[in-house]
Amino acid sequence: MTIEEVKNKISKDATIFKVGGFRPENTIQESWIGKVSAYNADETIPTDKNGELMLPLAQIYIPNLPFIHPKLSHTKLLTVFISSEYPECFEEMGENWIIREYENLEDIIIKDLSNPKSLIKQFPLKTEKKKDCPIWDGGGLSLEMEDEILELENSGEIESYYDIADFHQYEHKIGGFPSFCQSGIDFGDEFEFVFQITSDEKINLNVIDSGSLMFAKNDKTNQWSIYYDFY
Repeated sequence: MTIEEVKNKISKDATIFKVGGFRPENTIQESWIGKVSAYNADETIPTDKNGELMLPLAQIYIPNLPFIHPKLSHTKLLTVFISSEYPECFEEMGENWIIREYENLEDIIIKDLSNPKSLIKQFPLKTEKKKDCPIWDGGGLSLEMEDEILELENSGEIESYYDIADFHQYEHKIGGFPSFCQSGIDFGDEFEFVFQITSDEKINLNVIDSGSLMFAKNDKTNQWSIYYDFY
C-alpha cells in the first residue's frame, strides 16, 4: 500500500469548531461554547449531585454542520452541561454531566439562563470541514493498518507514523478521532467517539491539564459515555 493510500485509509471527516472572531446573530441556527440558551419549556440548567448548577458547556446546531456524524443524523440540536467537579471517567450520565438531544425544535424556547459561577467564556462557533487521523497509540487504527504503516517504516519509505499522520485535529470537533493523551483507551462495545470539547485558553477552559472532554455514543442503546485525560 502506498503512502497516499494509507493516508486515505486512516482519515475521517470532522467538523472543526473555531471560537469567536465574528458577531453572532443569536439565532437557534448558531452553535456556542460556554452557553446554552435552548430548552424545552420544563427544562432549565440541570443541577449536579450536590445540588449545584452545572456549567453550560456547549450548544450545537446540527443541520448546518459541514460534516454530521452518523450518530447525530436524527438530532437537530445538542446541548452539553457538566459539573464544576468533573465526573469520573465513563461515569453514567445524570449526576455530574448531561447531554440533551432534540430531534425537532418545535417546542424549543430560548431562555436567558446562565451559571454565575461558571468561568467558561461564551463564544459563538464557526465551523470547517477537515480530514482527521488517529493518534498512533490512541485507538482508531486497525491491526491491518498498523501492519501497513510498520511495513512502510521498515522499508525506509517513512521514518515514523507521523510522517503520514500529520493532520490530527486537536480542536473542538464532531467526528474524526479522539485526542487521547493516554494510550489504550476504549469506550466499550458498541460505543463510537462522536465529539470533543478541548482545553482552550480563549474560553478559559482547562481540562485538568490541557486535556479534552471526549464523548462517545452507543449504537444500540443511544447512551452517551464521557472520558477525559491529560498529559
